[in-house]
Amino acid sequence: MMTADHPLALLHTELGIPTDYGYRHGLVVQEEARLLVPLGLDCLGRDQFAEPATAAAWRTMQAAALTDGIVLQLVSAFRSVAYQAGLIRRKLDQGLSMEAILAVSAAPGYSEHHTGCALDITAPGEAVLEETFELSAAFSWLIGHAHGYGFAMSYPRGNPAGIAYEPWHWCYHASANSRI
Repeated sequence: MMTADHPLALLHTELGIPTDYGYRHGLVVQEEARLLVPLGLDCLGRDQFAEPATAAAWRTMQAAALTDGIVLQLVSAFRSVAYQAGLIRRKLDQGLSMEAILAVSAAPGYSEHHTGCALDITAPGEAVLEETFELSAAFSWLIGHAHGYGFAMSYPRGNPAGIAYEPWHWCYHASANSRI
């Protein structure tokens, strides 16, 4: 557990995040990636970055999907702790409660996006960051193939962390199953 004077603990106090957040959800602090490579633009026209092995696996998986007639697009990839804190602040400014925010967004320091290994994925014509993504051909393709490229869906229904179901959120884990 972090000490009260740890920079992340101070940030959580500032934002109003419960001190036992990580423990209560079974989450560990995620180290920020130190080396990032460009992935190109996401579906919203923003530059995205990932750690090198994730970027290579993404490109290979994206090409394989395209061979099968499936277009996979990025919504987001790496996010710093500071960026995640900004997301929380914007949601607070919109009047959302911390409980509601933490049901759909990891607290700064706990997001897999910090590692440069997590990708939010969509497909052309799909609503971005919506559960309806699970009805898409792209999601079906990911369910059947993503593990072979080292990706796993982090937050399925009923996940132990209590994070809302996110069919779009996939994290790279180097493994023996990976085709990279």
